[in-house]
Amino acid sequence: MDGGSGDLLAAMTALGLRARAAAADLACADPARKTAALHAAADAAQARRAAILAANARDMEAAADKGLSPALLDRLMLDDKRINGLCDGLRAVAEQPDPVGAVIADWTRPNGLRIRRVRQPLGVIGVIYESRPNVTADAAALCLKSGNAAILRGGSESFHSSGALLECVAEGLRAAGLPEDAAQRVPTSDRAAVGIMLAQMTDHIDVIIPRGGKSLVARVQAEARVPVFAHLEGICHVYIDGAADPQKARRVALNAKTRRTGVCGAAECLLIDRAALPLGAAVIGDLLAAGVEVRGDDACRALDARVTAAAPDDYGREFLAMIIAARVVDGVNGAIAHIRRYGSQHTDAILTEDDTAAARFFARLDSAILMRNASTQFADGGEFGMGAEIGIATGKLHARGPVGAEQLTTFRYIVEGDGAVRPV
Repeated sequence: MDGGSGDLLAAMTALGLRARAAAADLACADPARKTAALHAAADAAQARRAAILAANARDMEAAADKGLSPALLDRLMLDDKRINGLCDGLRAVAEQPDPVGAVIADWTRPNGLRIRRVRQPLGVIGVIYESRPNVTADAAALCLKSGNAAILRGGSESFHSSGALLECVAEGLRAAGLPEDAAQRVPTSDRAAVGIMLAQMTDHIDVIIPRGGKSLVARVQAEARVPVFAHLEGICHVYIDGAADPQKARRVALNAKTRRTGVCGAAECLLIDRAALPLGAAVIGDLLAAGVEVRGDDACRALDARVTAAAPDDYGREFLAMIIAARVVDGVNGAIAHIRRYGSQHTDAILTEDDTAAARFFARLDSAILMRNASTQFADGGEFGMGAEIGIATGKLHARGPVGAEQLTTFRYIVEGDGAVRPV
């Protein structure tokens, strides 16, 4: 997009006006049409597979030339398996119960007033993301299912991939007779557009959701003049308790770190109960054998000479790489104290067969997601049965954990009487 800042503001304002109009239509759209649009979008993505892969190849080549890290390149990359997963996600969202109009609570007062708390869309959702092109499809799908219009601002690295995917969503909307403006993309990679979304579109955007690195999320949280659903970092811990099952612990800990290192649910710190040192040594050996660099305290280094010394800032650090911090702690209380100090309230797991230890871990920590005997890599809306997610939120208000279609709604009260008047 050419022109000065005034031209960009005018274009963004026009985008917002179209989104607001589309949101008004979507708020009362027939659920069957929304479902049909999502299935049609999945069909379009399958039919346009070659074009999507070609667009992604352009983005991957440019990203490699820029020197993006392997973790970021992995986030950007699309292949047949990921396109299949993307289409499965669209269909899964399509088949989710429609949250709009759902009655959350219903009661009648002594004076005869019937009061219902009913779900309704938030309105227009701005999504700002970096190099994951699949966010284009996931965000558009979840916003559509929840009756919201979406304004999508993807990173320059995924510009062509995101454009190809959005064309599939547009085809689905057309097929179902829904407004194409329900899912729009900011048509420029100019970073000034982000600033406009955050501070100058309060009449057009109701919520901002950032998906990306710490610097992006921090900027959004600092500058946004509308509510934000986000997490700053995914500093996820796996704690091996003295009562852990060795076979489960080794399998889960390895998966939590190595399945995909570039996702926010990847384990970044291993905590080992002093009562489980032999098991801790085996887990460390598994990680090292898989190519993970383990940075540990003196007690961990005593378990395996290949462990390198951890620097103070390795604890509380999101590596997003084949690196993990490790520390020996004194039981579940030691693990809780460490996580309270260094965690990001994203996802933390305890590996134990002791119900009391697990209950204490759950009661004393305030992370958005707490797990027992399960990999932190399950911190994902799709794995939670939401079809997909638009992000993970660690804030305390409204939405926490994976943000799916239901979390993209608010509520209102419908009050019915029979000539009721309030006494003086």
